Amino acid sequence: MGKIAFIFPGQGSQTVGMGKQLADNYPNVASIFEKADSRLEFELTSLIFEGPQETLTLTANAQPALLTTSIAILEKFKEANIVPDYVAGHSLGEYSALVTAGALSFEDAVYAVRKRGELMEEAVPAGVGTMAAILGMASLDLKQITDQVSSEGNSVQLANLNCPGQIVISGTVEGVSLASQMAKEKGAKRVIPLDVSGPFHSALMEPAATKFSAVLEGLDINNASIPVISNVTARPITDADEIKVKLIEQLYSPVLWENSVETLVELGVDTFIEIGPGKVLSGLVKKVNRKLTTYSINDEESLVSTIESIKGETQNA
Repeated sequence: MGKIAFIFPGQGSQTVGMGKQLADNYPNVASIFEKADSRLEFELTSLIFEGPQETLTLTANAQPALLTTSIAILEKFKEANIVPDYVAGHSLGEYSALVTAGALSFEDAVYAVRKRGELMEEAVPAGVGTMAAILGMASLDLKQITDQVSSEGNSVQLANLNCPGQIVISGTVEGVSLASQMAKEKGAKRVIPLDVSGPFHSALMEPAATKFSAVLEGLDINNASIPVISNVTARPITDADEIKVKLIEQLYSPVLWENSVETLVELGVDTFIEIGPGKVLSGLVKKVNRKLTTYSINDEESLVSTIESIKGETQNA
């Protein structure tokens, strides 16, 4: 068995009831939800456990909800003394990775992502920006399309490079529509419009990034004790000042997830443990490299089975 990376999901994985089973059974898990409510001064836990889904899905709610649930699950998983060599997260999930690495306290992180979500919602008026997933097209070919559309006055760019053949574009409604049509004409297998509230990870988010930098200035950001793979560069970072800069740039830069997985493999990682709701990242990891081992921990059953499997592999190594 090689090195281990903990990976954390981003927006889109939220579901009503996530984390409730563990919180009901373990006080240390419940305490994370209580800390979130206290820091944000509203009943986030009730929204997570009871819904409604449409309110939970709002960006300013989904982001702190996902962070809280991921860290709550991690709190129980830490009892197994399985320590990662590296950590990474997809967009919002990078904050869970930073908490795991000791670069941010949980309380500061949940406050930061709540503000991040609010600023992302405010940055572009409703109905102006959007995103779409483009399947079955190489990134260089798609970038040529988005560059052409943008040069003609309709902002659009690559936003999430998730795995081979799965790229999300982001920009104005007109820009995304034109780029989607051109992608289909040039051989993309599918174009899937995304139900999102804004053009995340695009240049249209730069006003939010400017305001968010002031939020980060008020928080304590430390050097990371575990290398964190940056979404912006797909390279490991530990320096507190660099972490702060990359969190600001992340708002308007592409998420280099495919490259991040490739970097971790180059660094000797062969086991990826997804901690938090859903199994999206585990699926993307497998699409990057089918030889990698993945686990998804989102409830007690998956937590126990993952611990048993990893402990067994370690003993047999």
